Amino acid sequence: MKVGEELAPLEIAVTRTLIVAGAIASRDYQDVHHDAELAREKGSPDIFMNILTTNGLVGRYVTDRFGPSAVLRKVAIRLGAPNYPGDTMVLSGTVTALGDDGTAEVSVVGANGLGRHVTGTVTVSVPEGAA
Repeated sequence: MKVGEELAPLEIAVTRTLIVAGAIASRDYQDVHHDAELAREKGSPDIFMNILTTNGLVGRYVTDRFGPSAVLRKVAIRLGAPNYPGDTMVLSGTVTALGDDGTAEVSVVGANGLGRHVTGTVTVSVPEGAA
């Protein structure tokens, strides 16, 4: 692993089931994450993914790349374009820093058909020889 190295992209199908399951798993019962009719009444064309699901997917993307012994130390994300059912989010990442303490910092972007859904930085501890 070296600074500037790009992680292989990960395509995630944004399904209605993924959106609702993520909302339930994170105990986010806001109607805009599970009820299309109420979401439309509030001005959205459909239900959309919540930030906690996105946060989990970003974490999964990084730990899948660095292996099962990798430990997330910090995940800082910012949402942009919503993830609606029927779209695909493509996560990509670039290693931006390597610490002497075995950590790596990764810049992550998740884009969908509307633009950037998520941008952020993940710090992960990587045991020696794991990456």
